[in-house]
Formats: sequence, structure tokens, C-alpha cells
Amino acid sequence: MCRKMTNVKYQMTNISSYINAHKARFMEEWASLIRIPSVSCQAEHKADMIRCAERWKELLLEAGCRKAEVLPSQGNPFVYAEYKISNDKCQMTNTKTPTVLVYAHYDVMPVEPIDAWHSDPWEPSVRDGRLYARGADDDKGQAMIQAKAFEYLVKTGQMNCNVKFIFEGEEEIGSPSLEAFLEEHKDLLKADIILVSDTSMIGKDTPSITTGLRGLAYWQIEVDGPNRDLHSGHFGGAVKNPINALCEMLAQVVDRNGRITVPGFYDDVLPIPDEERAMIAQIPFSQEAYNKAIDVEDVFGEVGYSTLERNSCRPSFDICGIWGGYTGEGAKTVLPSKAFAKVSCRLVANQDHEKISQAFINYLQNLKPDGVRLTVTPMHGGQGYVCPIDIPAYKAAEKGFEIAFGIRPLAARRGGSIPIIAAFEAILGCKTILMGFGLEQNAIHSPNESMDLEVWEKGIIAVSEFYKEFAGNCK
Repeated sequence: MCRKMTNVKYQMTNISSYINAHKARFMEEWASLIRIPSVSCQAEHKADMIRCAERWKELLLEAGCRKAEVLPSQGNPFVYAEYKISNDKCQMTNTKTPTVLVYAHYDVMPVEPIDAWHSDPWEPSVRDGRLYARGADDDKGQAMIQAKAFEYLVKTGQMNCNVKFIFEGEEEIGSPSLEAFLEEHKDLLKADIILVSDTSMIGKDTPSITTGLRGLAYWQIEVDGPNRDLHSGHFGGAVKNPINALCEMLAQVVDRNGRITVPGFYDDVLPIPDEERAMIAQIPFSQEAYNKAIDVEDVFGEVGYSTLERNSCRPSFDICGIWGGYTGEGAKTVLPSKAFAKVSCRLVANQDHEKISQAFINYLQNLKPDGVRLTVTPMHGGQGYVCPIDIPAYKAAEKGFEIAFGIRPLAARRGGSIPIIAAFEAILGCKTILMGFGLEQNAIHSPNESMDLEVWEKGIIAVSEFYKEFAGNCK
């Protein structure tokens, strides 16, 4: 599959001029958001969450929205704004006017450890072509990309879509209020497609669109044996050791070929389309460098798939933590009374996390040896997501990237999980396009988070071109 460089300078002249003319204002508006320490996981910042929501309301109105409001939820408030094209225009063109729902979040991670920052995390600092601050990328910087692309099209009379914005303040704590808010406001949020900029690209010179996210199922396991820790000399060999039992069970969950052995586990797993496998093969990747970076002699995974396919398009099982017995200094000959583990599965699209969770619990109960008691407690779960690469919205996003970056973007699934994306589809009934502009070196969630300013400007161009192309595709 050939990815050609594109001569698109003439298409970017007007928007580039607009960005240059308003750059100082754009940067100050961005900074005004960053200066609000909207840390959702810390109660001391509750008032800052409201301040940040109100600031976004102001900025979206100034960008051209005809309506904006801060709406209450079970937790932090949501910001809702909209821009609707007049009925006269719809009747005059006699075409369907598509509606795009833009999602972002205004909460950020804590800044600790503060002494690891090279500049004040709440005061933007520009150096070496990057803006450094908490939220520079995740997600205030990427949300500003959306806002400024929208502003350009509205202010220059080129917006041919209805646009709605929904910004939340709890993404960094798992979006506990989102699903209830979506259910309550289904009609208000009705759209043809959802547009999200909260993901990353493969690289600055290798733009990509995230087309898939893995789901998640997570459990805590407790194995109980005798009513107290026992002397291993007096009882060893006569009483089942809970840690031994736990290890025996978990060792059977994945076979020698990297396949998960839970009955029915793969029943709903869809094959990777040939076109997508071809795109994955184009992603710059060195197995040798990968191994060296994490200091392993070799990799392991499901037979028949590459490393990049295994960690994004195929499900996995991992023991995240395991403990029990004596782990202190020196020796203590003890047969422990209890053993524990935390385990997880990354799931792929079409696998239901609740169905998998119950199947795993049933399987472990069948594997349990005599002499111990087993408790498996589900702790967390979420659905996976895959966006088809042949729908009009994806094609529009692809065109936007191509115009902005001069090269066709790759379709790339990611191994992580964003459960809210599946919730959007389940509740609002529409697909999500993940037009993310983050880079690995942006260090989101870490000290010295940053945003590449060149990529940020190209992001504005890509999103504005998305709207033009999507409106045209829906005629």
C-alpha cells in the first residue's frame, strides 16, 4: 500500500494565515486554561473544576458557538456548546447537514513530583518548539485544536456542519458520571459522528489515526486454605498450600502458543482485516530495538501474529500482582493461609467484558484444586472499540491528516483502553473518530508534559479539513 507525499500548500494558505494572524491570542487562551489547576482527583481543586468549565464556556462562545452552558452532573460539571446552521441554509442547499459531536476533557493529572518539573507546571513555558505545562497535551492542548479549527471555519464562513461540544471534568478518574449524563441528555447530544482528540500519533513524521482500542476485564483473586499460617515442616506435604494452588490455576490460563484457554474466550473475536494488517506492517518498528528498550531477550505472544498486532489487535491475559505468605527479610518456614492476585485481560472489539468476566470466574472455579477455597471478584471492565476505515467520517479524517501533514496517515489500533468510547456507541448510537495529535515524547501524566507546537498547528489544519471533507461526503 503506497502512502504518497501530497502537494497541498495551496489548500493550507488561508488557514495558515489565520493561525499566524491570531497566534498570540490562541496561545493566551490556551494558557488561560492551563493556569487553572483542574485536577479532578484532588478535592482541594473542586472550585478549580468549576472555574475551568466556565472558562471553556467563554472560549467556545467566543469561537463562534451560538449556545454554551455548564451543565451539572453527579460529579464535576459538563460543558455543552453548539453551533447549528440555519434552516434557510439547509433548505437552500437541499442537502443533509451532518452533525459532529466533539468530545474532550478539561481535567488533568496531578503534577507531583513537583521538583521533577523544569518550569512551573501551571504557567506555560515555550522552549525548543514545545509548550510545557500540565495539560499542554492531555487534554487542554488537543481540545484547543478542536476549538480553533472550529473557530476558523465559522469566522470565515466555511462551516457546513452542525457542531456540538461536550467537555467533561472526570476523564482522569474514569469518567464515573459520563454514562448517566449521556443517558440523561441523549437527544441533546444526538449526532452523526463523534470527534475526539485525546489520543496520539505514531510519530511526528508518521501521522496515524487510532482506529481501535482494547477493552478490559480486571479481577482480584483470593485463595483461602487453613485457618492460620502453618509450620511448613509440620504441615508441608499434608495441607494444600494456597500460593501453590493459585500458581497452578494461573499457569493454565495461557498455553504454550500464547492462547488464552478460557472456554469460549475467542468466540466473539473478529479477525484483523487484510487491509489493516497491511497498514500495521508499514508502521516503523524494529523488533531488536523494542527488545533492547525493555531489556528482554525475546518476546512472547499468540502464535501467528506480529508484536504490533499482539499488543493492539489481539486479546491478552496478565497477572498484574501476586502476594501471600512471608516476604520479609530472612527465612520463615511458613505455609501461608491465604494467597492473592490481581489479574487482567485486554479485550478486543466485539468481546463483551461482562461475558468474559463471568467465563473467567467459572473457568477458575473449575481449575480450583481440592483443599482450598476460591473467591474471584470483578473489579473493573470496559468494552473495546474499532472504527471501520471505510466510513465517510474516517475518510474525511484521513484526508485532513493528508492535507496537514503531506502524507496519508496510517490506521493504527492501540493496546490501551478508553471505555468511554464504547459507551458513546452504546448510548448515542454513533461511531467515534479518534483524531489525536499527541506524541510519545509529550510525556502526558508525567513531569514536563509538553506539546509540539508545529504538530499543534497542523492539528488545527487537519481538523478544519475534516469538516470540509465530511460535509461534502454527506451531501
